[in-house]
Amino acid sequence: MAILSFLSRASRIYKGYPKLLVLCTLGLSSGGLVAYSESQLDTRAPHVGPNEKEPEKKRVVVLGTGWASTSLLKDLDASLYDVQVVSPRNYFAFTPLLPSVTCGTVEARSIVEPIRNIVKKLLSNGYFNKSTARSSWSSSGGLVTYSESQPDTRAPHEKEPKKKRVVVLGTGWAGTSLLKDLDASLYDIQRKGEVKIWEAECVKIDAANNKILCRSNIENNLVGNREFFLEYDYLVIGVGAQVNTFNTPGVKENCHFLKEVEDAQKIRRSVIDCFEAAILPGLSEEERRTNLHFIIVGGGPTGVEFAAELHDFLDEDLVKLYPAVKDLVRITVIQSGDHILNTFDERISSFAEKKFRRDGIEVQTGCRVLSVSDKDITMKVKSKEEVCTIPHGLVVWSTGIGTRPVVRDFMEQVGQAKRRVLETNEWLRVKGCENVYAIGDCATIDQRKVMEDILIIFEAADKDNSGTLTVEEFKDVVDDILIRYPQVDHYLKSQQNLKDVTDLLKDPQGNDWQEVNVEQFKLALSHVDSQMKSLPATAQVAAQQGAYLSRCLNHRIQCEENPEGPRRFRGSGRHQFRPFQYKHFGQFAPLGGEQAAAELPGDWVSIGHSTQWLWYSVYASKQVSWRTRMLVVSDWTRRFIFGRDSSRI
Repeated sequence: MAILSFLSRASRIYKGYPKLLVLCTLGLSSGGLVAYSESQLDTRAPHVGPNEKEPEKKRVVVLGTGWASTSLLKDLDASLYDVQVVSPRNYFAFTPLLPSVTCGTVEARSIVEPIRNIVKKLLSNGYFNKSTARSSWSSSGGLVTYSESQPDTRAPHEKEPKKKRVVVLGTGWAGTSLLKDLDASLYDIQRKGEVKIWEAECVKIDAANNKILCRSNIENNLVGNREFFLEYDYLVIGVGAQVNTFNTPGVKENCHFLKEVEDAQKIRRSVIDCFEAAILPGLSEEERRTNLHFIIVGGGPTGVEFAAELHDFLDEDLVKLYPAVKDLVRITVIQSGDHILNTFDERISSFAEKKFRRDGIEVQTGCRVLSVSDKDITMKVKSKEEVCTIPHGLVVWSTGIGTRPVVRDFMEQVGQAKRRVLETNEWLRVKGCENVYAIGDCATIDQRKVMEDILIIFEAADKDNSGTLTVEEFKDVVDDILIRYPQVDHYLKSQQNLKDVTDLLKDPQGNDWQEVNVEQFKLALSHVDSQMKSLPATAQVAAQQGAYLSRCLNHRIQCEENPEGPRRFRGSGRHQFRPFQYKHFGQFAPLGGEQAAAELPGDWVSIGHSTQWLWYSVYASKQVSWRTRMLVVSDWTRRFIFGRDSSRI
């Protein structure tokens, strides 16, 4: 069966070749398949420009190189599409470690990987060297195809003779042994799967004409036009989000943000500047205190982790280098809510506040910032309705995210101007635009409510049109309901008295209904939609969305013929794909002093030193390459031995 599937795959790939001779070789621990064919000359130009489409390939344009876009590129089959990436930065950044970069615990280059390196490694893994066919076999098998072009009748000075083409599927013993000594100068070795990367920023999306306007951010005096258009068949928006200032006066001019690697490097230099300025002669003690007052606005995971990292940096390193001002340092966290880490379990939030108090970090909850100047910050204490002004040396603003201008402009084109964030359906497709997808922080999923379709669901389940629904009829559609409306499953898990979905069909006293009418069916599912929640803007969500969308694109043709999704309650047939469902694997909150808190699936909470080591292992394993993994671990080791570097570079 394996050999037959190999032959089938080879014939599909090379069905245009007029002749195909197949030779099979099998060994004890490896297998090989060699195919020989004669084909016409490949007249396609060796270089394909930005707007020259490869034949029979749909173009997928991906905006951004963040968590969502990189996850998409890692799994997307580049042999099926003309893939082009547009991003103002040519690297992927492991953003959960940005707070560590601000204090030198980890170096900036240790958490970034050039996006071309990632794509190159993926293509090398998916294709044997520069072969033209995708590898999809185990390491114990190999497939080699050999094609010979027709004789070239042109004179040598007119055109170089056509080389014979060798294509390898698989990197097993057979394929590897054969091509290990292959002389590449004798053969035409090309790569069908290719990802083109343009270091530029998308400044305009023209949804009506399926094209985008891009502008290069390279400031050097280089020749050429800095603006260009790209057409697309499918557009994937993964540009992330920008910091939300809530239009607070002075924030953009006087605050630091923590969204990009450059932000973390700037904060690191500013922290050192504050200490250097504080020890200058001629300053009063009050001026020194002002220079050494560090304020973090926002008590979410990023703000809390930065406050913890900053405290460790000051306590373990800087106070030893600047002993004259060690008693003048002050760290303040300002939170508009009642507690910091309010998205975590209450036990973690309470522990974090107590630990910060022990460490001398001041936490001011219930405060709203009114304005920020270069010397002080004005805020309103909600409980007392008082307005106070606090001097500062450095302010880090970490209060949430907002929509980028290019996405906002696109939202106006597709009828979403009144929304805060770009809205997609459960398949990550932008509402109002069939060939545009949005993943990551730039978008939110609008999950359809069960009660909006309750009558149609009832009619679909009521096969005999009796006007009542039996348990057996309900069971026939329950699997499709659970897939199409994931909030049903969340509701069942949250209710201890509901062990099975059919338990919904019970009266208020807990007695089973043999049959239910439409009103009783509405009553049974009336509370299901209460479990609907917007997904958090985290790297975990973005990565899962990118992986999901890549699978949908890879199986697009197959699923058009054989849909794998749930039944369409509004209409006939089935959905092409299963809708996206997020799986939560937990979240961490480093709290400084080699302690961390973790919220794990199953309502598990872990706090303390052992959790910090769990954090180390998880974050090291989640690096995108062995290079960054080794660099991060070596940075942690260096910090344990030598401390953090306080040089202003």
